[in-house]
Amino acid sequence: MSLRPVAPFAVTGLLLSLALPAYATAPEPRPAAPPRSPVTRAAPAPGSATPLSGYAIQSSAEVPDSPESVSTPGYDTRGWHPAAARSTVLAALLADGTYKDDPFYSTNMKKIPKKDFSVPWWYRSDFTVENSADASARTYLDFSGVLSAADVYVNGKRVAGADQVAGAYTRHELEVTPLIRKGVNSVALKVRPNDPDKHLTMGWVDWQQPPPDANMGLVRDVLVRRGGPVALRDAHVTTDLALPAMGSAALTVKAAARNETAAPVTATVSGDIGPVRFGKRVTLAAHESKAISFGPADAPGLRLAHPKVWWPAGMGGQPLYGLDLTVSVDGRASDTAHEEFGIRDVKAPINSAGARQYSVNGRPLLIKGGGWLSDIFLRWDRRYTADRLEYVRDLGLNTVRLEGHIEPDEFFGLTDRMGILVLPGWECCDKWEGDNNGDEPGEKWTEADHPVAKASMAAEAARLRGHPSVISFLIGSDFAPGARTERDYLDALKAADWPNPVVSSASKRPSPVLGASGMKMTGPYDWVPPSYWYAKREGGATGFNSETSAGPSIPTLDTLKRMLSPAELRTLWKDPSARQYHRSPSHTFGDLKLYGNALAGRYGPPRGQGDYVRKAQLAQYEAVRAEFEAYGRNASDRTKPSTGLIYWLLNSGWTSLHWQLFDRYLDQGGAYFGAKKAGEPLHIQYSYDDRSVVVVNQRHAAARGLTARVSLYTPDGRRKLTRQAAVTAPGDGGKATALKLPARVPGIEGTYLVKLQLADARGREVSRNVYWLSTKPDVLDWDRTEWYYTPTTSYADLKGLASMGRARVVSTSRTVQGPDGMSTTAVTLRRTGGGSVPALMTDVHVVDAAGRPVLPVRWTDNQVSLWPGESVTVTARYRTADLHGSAPSVRVSGWNTPQSTARSVLRTRKG
Repeated sequence: MSLRPVAPFAVTGLLLSLALPAYATAPEPRPAAPPRSPVTRAAPAPGSATPLSGYAIQSSAEVPDSPESVSTPGYDTRGWHPAAARSTVLAALLADGTYKDDPFYSTNMKKIPKKDFSVPWWYRSDFTVENSADASARTYLDFSGVLSAADVYVNGKRVAGADQVAGAYTRHELEVTPLIRKGVNSVALKVRPNDPDKHLTMGWVDWQQPPPDANMGLVRDVLVRRGGPVALRDAHVTTDLALPAMGSAALTVKAAARNETAAPVTATVSGDIGPVRFGKRVTLAAHESKAISFGPADAPGLRLAHPKVWWPAGMGGQPLYGLDLTVSVDGRASDTAHEEFGIRDVKAPINSAGARQYSVNGRPLLIKGGGWLSDIFLRWDRRYTADRLEYVRDLGLNTVRLEGHIEPDEFFGLTDRMGILVLPGWECCDKWEGDNNGDEPGEKWTEADHPVAKASMAAEAARLRGHPSVISFLIGSDFAPGARTERDYLDALKAADWPNPVVSSASKRPSPVLGASGMKMTGPYDWVPPSYWYAKREGGATGFNSETSAGPSIPTLDTLKRMLSPAELRTLWKDPSARQYHRSPSHTFGDLKLYGNALAGRYGPPRGQGDYVRKAQLAQYEAVRAEFEAYGRNASDRTKPSTGLIYWLLNSGWTSLHWQLFDRYLDQGGAYFGAKKAGEPLHIQYSYDDRSVVVVNQRHAAARGLTARVSLYTPDGRRKLTRQAAVTAPGDGGKATALKLPARVPGIEGTYLVKLQLADARGREVSRNVYWLSTKPDVLDWDRTEWYYTPTTSYADLKGLASMGRARVVSTSRTVQGPDGMSTTAVTLRRTGGGSVPALMTDVHVVDAAGRPVLPVRWTDNQVSLWPGESVTVTARYRTADLHGSAPSVRVSGWNTPQSTARSVLRTRKG
């Protein structure tokens, strides 16, 4: 078999083409019933790309037949397993019930034998093709997402080997025209086992237990692409937005036209972007490829006046433009292309303090985000993905970081439309970092790895470059690439017209060409006290911290009961030194000792399962809130400002006790609502380092006429201090210090409460924040800092919270079910009854008739604290279907509020 040279279309990765060699005749298939592989009808239109609808899969150990037989139409796949269009082997086996125990519960995943995945697996599918009136019609297979490599067969013929189809991100276009027949055609891929330490694919590092199949399989679509004598490839648009006024933007349309025939041909390439139309004729020699471009000189309309500019969420809208291109021969369409793009400008210079500072459309932006995790079995679910991205916006975050696990195209379509920025890049601690800049880890690369790495970079650059939500590529994670690899990456990015900043690594490691990264990866990754984040050292609020965490994240009790056995639940609160299967496979993060010691040292030893969970939610709220608040406050500092924070991690792909703002089931606890409180666009906050009360304004316009009020209380609700001050907060992340609390307040000793309130010029409360503090501080031993935490030698005394009397909270709620399938429940909470003690951290869940939380849900606020006589209304929005046919109820609980559940008043709104 001959291969078309890669160079003309390098931006598409490994580009393979089937020529016309003599093939051995395939053996006749064994007698069989009609084939049971899924059958896909390939669209005949030029430029169409039809994904295979699914597969029949089977272990090669169970298939005695030759590859030629397996890939021949009519082959009997009875007894094989069905698999979705994008599916790892294990995902398919779980879906068809081969392994019946829930892998998200207890240690059930250990029961799945790894040996089942130590041999290749067959993926087989059929597609039908209609006869074309055009004798020059072409058919291709176009795909990426193979873990780890595959031999590819079509209609009994081998068209590519595993040495060519290797790597999760490389893109492959195989022309199979000579093999295609009218009617049913068969494609079979013999997928090799995956080992992220040996292959440039995907792994799970120390985030969670790795899946037993190591994600071997096909995790992106395999497309059947149809075309005519001239192929159109690599269509994209580069944009140049005039700053600072943004009054115009110059667009350049680029593509490549490729003659697929052995004779010269003259073709017409034409296209449009909205009302702007352009075109030209191009003459191509036999098998010649030419670059085509259109700019303002070709079509004046490509210089847009008053362009619709794309902004991150909260800063403006997210308009998108569409490019449509057609190449025609003799007046008939031969191929088409469609691309969406946004117009915006991203820059990320390194500031005088050595930190990378992002700006979008000329406005500086504090990057606030989280590390994104895919489903552990790499199952694609658009709705589940959209739900998690909605949580990102609800939290007030603006960015997700993808360390490897670069998601399918639809993910970036969602982030474009939702205004969520994305920082993709290669992952650490496996084969991807086997060729680093003079450091370990990772298995060292062989010569065969370099072209796979370069093709991976080319393919992802071409795929992601037009998405306005994508603002960088991190070509290294914990380590920067070596000189040769960096040059390969940069060459591939340049060839793809990559429009965004390229970062050498996510750590403070320079690379030979790009130099300094402008980022730090100084942790922490385990528990530290809230005061840690205010120090401008280590992981504290200065510079751009690409991954940092307040440590373990214990889910709600509802989720814990779904994921742990009764014995595991007891161990969780009784023995923090015990190994926790649902934390991490890492020795460093295998237990909860540091976290458990801090919880007991600050709040008192847990008295049971429920007490452990409620203390965990309190601890996670204060820790996560402090992390985001410190970075928010320091963003406008003149010296050593904070420029970026990626919380490690945003979510989990599995049921986890480790690094998450929300859990696998999308339930929300203290970590979530602490981050959400800190993410308010206009926010009043307390500073743990200097006791200042600060207003931070993320809105563009300055906030004037504000009044900040602070009150200090003993745990039993006796007020000991009240102060207020007028304040104006500048916009775009600016801050204003309203006042400063005294070091000592008469009558305050040990644990105390601080209530902050911010009112607008009309006296309406626009921000509220409640802290539980101690006159005895947490003491950090900075000199003994490890890469994952700084030891605490003495804990703050928050045990006084245990003495708080019960506080009665009465709730009333009304639910409206709309014609759009969504419900809105408004819950009014009132602190009633006698006494002065406040109701601390009052939590609300909407539940169904069985008492199960309705998830996902977006609350306007939650885990609120109320003083006697105070009330607040919080609103939840969720899918009506997630009530499972029952009427909604509202469950209320809190630190010192007994749990109660009441039916919500329900009405239905007609359209």
